[in-house]
Amino acid sequence: MFITRGGIGYGAQKAVIGGVCTLLLSLLCLPPASAAWHQQQRDIMGTRISVDLWHEDSALAARCSAQVFTEMRRIDALMSSYRDASELSYINNNAAVTPVAISGEMHRVIEQALHFSEISAGAFDITYASIGYAYDYRRQQQPSDAAVASKLPAIDYRHIELGSNRIRFQHPDVRIDLGGIAKGYAVDRAAGIVRNCGISQAMISAGGDSRIIGDRRGRPWMIGIQHPRNPAGLALRVPLSETAVSTSGDYERFYIDNGERVHHIIDPATGRSAKSSWSATVTGSDALTTDVLSTTLFILGAVKGLALIETLDGIEAIIIDSAGKIHYSSGFVPPETEG
Repeated sequence: MFITRGGIGYGAQKAVIGGVCTLLLSLLCLPPASAAWHQQQRDIMGTRISVDLWHEDSALAARCSAQVFTEMRRIDALMSSYRDASELSYINNNAAVTPVAISGEMHRVIEQALHFSEISAGAFDITYASIGYAYDYRRQQQPSDAAVASKLPAIDYRHIELGSNRIRFQHPDVRIDLGGIAKGYAVDRAAGIVRNCGISQAMISAGGDSRIIGDRRGRPWMIGIQHPRNPAGLALRVPLSETAVSTSGDYERFYIDNGERVHHIIDPATGRSAKSSWSATVTGSDALTTDVLSTTLFILGAVKGLALIETLDGIEAIIIDSAGKIHYSSGFVPPETEG
């Protein structure tokens, strides 16, 4: 994602906001009205974190941005599967053996993940990590068919026994990963910090998960959804204000193996890269929800995914299917498409 001033390892490196180009989402906006737009960026949670704030007091804006980055680092230390000392790693190392005491914060996030597993009939499932850990996209390595078959029984959110202050895995091979929910959660926490700073117009982004607070000085932010097969092009542009938005795509982390695209969004039903979509974009009131649902819809595909969206209040979606066709939920007026 990038903002042009001329106008998730956590699973998904969905986008970066603030003048930096990655492979997923582009943010296009008009030039700032004055120097009162303040931007800070840091690399945290395996992606680019960007904070754009409108305020007359540059010192206040800098302090607020620093608080956001501190909170992002705290959540990364808690929920990263790549940190041996994280609470998540401790859970993965012990919960299949004995019940593990967990923090209230971890409980809330996992509880939300299980809720979305239930309403999606398992399309979203944090136990995908039971086989997902065996993929290495940098080295272009994936597990064998035999390895996938041996681990598939462990991929089932119903193996997670979540108590009031504990968690236990009911299958010995279960691992979990919060890559499809943690960045959205972190963005929501950051949005709360920004509002507490007294700032009413801002954009916070962690990869492809973003919260827009207010608008852009009386105008919407123009969100450009990248064309999944043209890294230099956009598929369409959408004007958005006061909302969260997330995009998941098969062009974020991938390699080609014998003509097949192997990417990081794993279908829990197969243990392999999901094949129904090229990208899925979701808007809603909070980034945790849009983060989860963009992954979910990518896996479900256009027909099943949009059927799910129509049952949820305040959520809209755009899905680009595996043939390159764009599908919209009923509340989305088809936006401007790119040539």
